[in-house]
Parts: sequence; structure tokens; C-alpha cells
Amino acid sequence: MDQARSTISKIFNGEPHSYTRFNLTQNMEGDNSQVEMKLSSDMDEEVGGNGVGEHLNHNSNRKPYVAQRFGRTPKNLCFMAAATLLIFIIGYLIGYLVHRKKDLAPTPVAPKLPFEEPALHETGAAPLMDWDDVKNLLATKLSATKFESVFSEFASNSHRAGSPGDEALGNKVLKKFKEYGMNTWTDEHFVKVQDPPASGYNRFVFNGTEQRPNGFLSYSGTGTRTGAVVFAHYGQENDFTLLRGKNINLSGRVVLVKAGKISFAEKVANAAKMNASAVLIYPDPTDYSIGDNTPLFGHVHLGSGDPYTPGFPSFNHTQFPPVQSSGLPTILAQTITTGMANSILRKLGGQSAPREWESYYNLGEEKDVITVEVNNVLTEKRINNVFGVIKGFVDADRYVVIGAQRDAWGPGFATSTVGTSVLVELARSISDMVKNDGFKPRRSIVFASWSAGEYGSVGATEWMEGYLSSLSMKAFSYINLDGVVAGRTGFKVAASPLLHSLIESTLKEVNSPIFSQVTKGNWESNVLEPLKLDNAAYPFLAFSGIPSVSFRFAPSNADYQYSGTLLDTRETLKQATGQQIPQLAETAAKFAGHIALRLVHDHLLRMDVTKYDKIIRTRVAQINGKVWNVKRLRPDFLPKALTVQWLISASGSYSRASRTLQADIQNSDLEDIEMCRIINDRIMTVERNFLSPYVSPKDSPFRHILLGSGPHTLTALFNHLEALRTNNPEADADLFRNQFALVTWTIQGCANSLAGDIWSLDNEI
Repeated sequence: MDQARSTISKIFNGEPHSYTRFNLTQNMEGDNSQVEMKLSSDMDEEVGGNGVGEHLNHNSNRKPYVAQRFGRTPKNLCFMAAATLLIFIIGYLIGYLVHRKKDLAPTPVAPKLPFEEPALHETGAAPLMDWDDVKNLLATKLSATKFESVFSEFASNSHRAGSPGDEALGNKVLKKFKEYGMNTWTDEHFVKVQDPPASGYNRFVFNGTEQRPNGFLSYSGTGTRTGAVVFAHYGQENDFTLLRGKNINLSGRVVLVKAGKISFAEKVANAAKMNASAVLIYPDPTDYSIGDNTPLFGHVHLGSGDPYTPGFPSFNHTQFPPVQSSGLPTILAQTITTGMANSILRKLGGQSAPREWESYYNLGEEKDVITVEVNNVLTEKRINNVFGVIKGFVDADRYVVIGAQRDAWGPGFATSTVGTSVLVELARSISDMVKNDGFKPRRSIVFASWSAGEYGSVGATEWMEGYLSSLSMKAFSYINLDGVVAGRTGFKVAASPLLHSLIESTLKEVNSPIFSQVTKGNWESNVLEPLKLDNAAYPFLAFSGIPSVSFRFAPSNADYQYSGTLLDTRETLKQATGQQIPQLAETAAKFAGHIALRLVHDHLLRMDVTKYDKIIRTRVAQINGKVWNVKRLRPDFLPKALTVQWLISASGSYSRASRTLQADIQNSDLEDIEMCRIINDRIMTVERNFLSPYVSPKDSPFRHILLGSGPHTLTALFNHLEALRTNNPEADADLFRNQFALVTWTIQGCANSLAGDIWSLDNEI
């Protein structure tokens, strides 16, 4: 009893003693409070007075309690016992409140989009609307009748990039986004483009006759070149191979090619490889019905973005080294009309064209001399991209981007007006679903109106270059709306393999007679086409590693022949679509909206990582067969120790990692927000990790080893083997071995990332 009285007396008298103290601390990484038990042997060792009261935000400046010594009377002992009981009760209540706070603490939310603080659902999770309700709701918001007025509002006869017309359209888009209650912003760039001379002209002289074409190709070399004309069909690589087979020397020649099949830039690049001096491109009547005097416009930069700031964004007042894109040609390039081309073709002598071309033209001979003069001028233009965002309610910092170019060489009705109209209508419809119908997307949707698309996706690429590190981690898909309506009898889609399954389900769920037709039989062979270099979705996929999709209603087995001309008007598109522009635009909006909403609605991203497994295996099998073929025919070129086993192992690693992810998805708890986020992050890394980390974005911007272009790709690896087999002087066995090793490890690195945690990695390689 004396010992108990002594202890209590020491408590109130503040004498030195050993004690146990409970300290409430706040978890700095989140929101969970916790109780920390802290031991001290002496009151004097406490520094700063971090007691319970301070963590509860009580006034820390209050005067210390000064205890008085009490006598050992029964009255005082009762008082001390009551005080002890009171302290115990207070401690119990504090502990109860602390644990209750911990139980009620909100789930940690994802980092926010940088544009503005989002308003999140109070539980951190969006109430899930049934998918059938979501797609039906979108269908009720979109109608063909609404598109007519939108077309009229955004149609313009003059809206070349950086012009007042382009800026006026951008302001209209921005105003619409604001009306819909979206968070908006703009992105300004100062880019260098090449335009025709303001005073003067481009020209060519053939057989003493001078002609001055009105069309032009931006980013051409400038100056004057003289050489003999040679007809090279479409200017594809195999076309030049056939010419070499006829022993035609292309060095210094002026190459005349038909428009179509591949981009203008690829035609010029192929001619430059043959050491040609200039390229003339014309619309042949077999592909174009645009008359004899319609000029063509375009660009010849084998890349995207501003070629004078490769790999860098063209922000104002930013200092860049004096570099140029490796895709800029040094040879001259110019478009000419059908009539001008016929005046040349009719007079060409020399050999007849290869029978594979099914052409009656002669190829030309040394005496068919022509002089080409290009005087394009390099100018700087200020362009603006316009954005609006609908914020997600769970993973607000993850977003799908829907974009359309706003500029055009002329009216550009199919090229830009329809796409911009679909973009604005989708923004209106989905915003209305969120504001008035209770739809709460889990992830965000960014709507983008690009400028300078006609110069090679300049606006979009500069934006990607400016925010590449952020976009590669947070943007999980891009949907391109350029040229979505160009016909009515066919439907084509170019996309990342990750999106193929989603595309198939969308075709089946969106009500359209064309979709019903193309999904009969093998839908992939009916619908899918390669994503080409001149498609605005290509840099998103091959440069940024963002899974992308581009689609279009098109004429059967043909391209829209009015693209890149001044005849791309509302009237010509009406004729091409049988007066069905609004109806086709409505279906296009539903197709794009369906894909976007599915990607932001579901707990897990609708992307099939196993699709790449088949592609990788096919490419590896081709390379394996070619390696053994080269070893058999040219044993001195490749060392005996070189095998494809490493590449096969890397392919197997990806296959196992993709199957493991599928199993993890099957076993996952969809109500576990953090688990869903982890799985989605693993899916998002796939496309990005197919970008080769061993090449410079400045020198080889399209770094995707499967869908990109350059010496780092699997296609280049296969072609290099063929060059070794044929003893091509440009083949280099040591360079091949280096390419082989880097491609192998890029695939293995992708597999490692897809596997997830480091202890889950496949180390068989």
C-alpha cells in the first residue's frame, strides 16, 4: 500500500520515474492514424513536448499543470483514486476515437491530373453504371440531325495552320468545351513550316516548255536540278528494285511517280536512296478522277512534328541546338497535275514499263532531260492546340485522348471539318451524361483539337514531345478522328493489337448495317489495315508508345481521292457518301465514343496483351528461318556461335508473362481499387516497353520494334539478314549482331515489366 501511495505521489509531484506514453501520430503517406507506444526512462529526455494534446491540435502554449503535494488522509486517497479512474476513462475514450478514425479513413486516391484539382466521389470510387445503360445513353445523345448544324458551324474555306481562319476555329472549339462545363486549356507552339514562295513560283521545264504548278510539297529541298526523267510507278521500294533489274541507273535522275499506295514522304525517301536528284508526283487517272488541272498539296518529311526541333517541343523562347530531323529530304520534291504529267509521259522513250505495273508508259531515257526548280520558303508559325477534359472519379490521372486535326490546305471538309464536328459532339454528349444522367467515368477523357496536321501531325507531335514523360505513364489510349467519313461502302480500322478485341466487340455492339456486313466471316481481314506513317495516330503509337486506333468509312478498295486537294468540299463528300454524311458521322461518333467509354467505364482496361504474343512468335520464326538460311549459304558471314535461342527465350518470356497477367485478372477482386490500378499499370506498360530504349528519339523517333520504322525494328532485322544472304555491300554482320542483341533484350524487358513484381520475373534467358 505504501508503494502504491508512493507511485501515485510521484505522478502528481512530477518526480523522475519510468513511464509508458501513448503517442498519436499521423501517417504522412496517407490517411491512416496509428497509435505509437513510446517508452522513456526519464521525463528530461523528452524534447519538444510532443504529447497527445499536440497531435490533437490542442493549444500547446498552455501553462504546465503544477501539482500540489497531498497528505495521506482517507479523503485525499479517495480523491487520487477518482483522479486515476478519470484518467483511465479519458485514455479509453481517446483510444476508441483513434480506432474509429482509422476505420472511417477514406481510401487513398490517385494523383490528380495537372490541369485542375478534380472533384472526387466522397468514397473514392465511382458508382458503376451498367454497361448496357452507358452505351444506350450515348446512343440517345447522338443523332444525325444535330450534325448538320455542327458541320455548318465548323466549315471553312480557309483555315491553313497558323492562319486567322485556323485560330477562329480553335476559339470556336474552346468556346464549345467551356459551354459543356469542361476544364479547358490551350497549348501554344512556334513551329517552322515550308510554304510556297509568296512572290515567285516553282516550275519545271521539259522539251523547252515551262510549266508552273500551283500545288507544292512542304519540307522539300530547294534549288534547281536538271536530269533525265525516269518513270517509277508508285515509287515503292519494289518499284525501284524492278528498275534496277532493268539496269537503269537512277543516279541524278528526276523520278516521276504516281500518287497513292504510300505517303509522299516515303516516295521521296525511296528515290533519295537511289541517289535521284528530284521527284515529281502526280495523280494518275487510274486512281484519281479529279480532272487534269487539280493541284495536290502535302509534305515530304519522313516523320512527324516540327522537323527543326526533332525530339523537342517547339515552345517559344526555348533554345535548341541547330539540328534537323533525319527525315528531312535533301532532294527536290514537287507535285504536278495530271495534265502536266501526261505531257511528259507521252514523250518518254526508252524501255517499256515492267509487266508487273500493268502500265503502257515507257520508262524514259537519257535524252529526256527535265529541269525542276523549287523555291519554297521556310516560315515560323504560331499554332494552338485546344483541350477539354472530363475528369474521372477514381483514377483521374489516367486518361484516354480523343483528337482531330482542325486545319486543312483548302476547305478540307472530309479531312478536318467532319472530324472536328464528331469531336465536339462527343464532348457534348459525354459531358451531358456526366452532368445530367449520373454517369461517372472511372478515368478521364481528354478532347484535343490539333493544328498543323497537314504538315505532318505537327501540333499533336509537339504536344507529345513537350509532355512525353507524363503521357507515357498516364495516357492509356488515343482515338483519332481525322478523315472518319470518306465513303459509305467500306469500313477500315488501323490500331494497336492491344485494342483489336475491343474493336471487335464494338463493331458487334454498335448498330450499323456496314458493321453487320464487315463482321461476317473473318472480321480482321475485312476491317484491319496497317497503321501508316501519314496517319495522325501513328506517332502516338510508334513514338509515344500509347495504344492508338484510327478508323474511317471509305470507298471500297480505294482511298478518298480528294484528300490534299482544294476539291475536298461538302458537295464532293456528299457525292462520295450518297448524301449520307450526317448518318455516317453519327455512326463514327458512336464507334469512337463506345471505345472511349468502355476504356473509362470498366474496372480493368479492355486491352488484350496476348495479341502481341502471336505477332512476336511469327516474327521470331521468320528470323530463325532466315538465320539458318544465311548460315547455310554464307557460313562466313555469321559466327557459328550465333543462335536465335535468346530471341526465342525472350518471346517465350513474353508469352508466359501475358498468360500470367490473364490469370491474375481472372483471380482479381474488381472492388479492390488498388489491385485494379496495379493490373492496369501493367497493361499500360506493354506498348511503351516495345519502344527501343537503345535508339535516340531524335534520330529514330518511331522506336516501336514491331510497328515502328528504323534499324531497331524486327522488320529491319529480317531485311538485314536478307542483305547478308544476297551479299549486299551495305550489309554488316557485326551491326546485325548488335541489332539482334538489342531487339532481344527489348522484348525481354517488356516481358519483365509485364510480369509485375521483380520476384515474378522469368529469368530463363
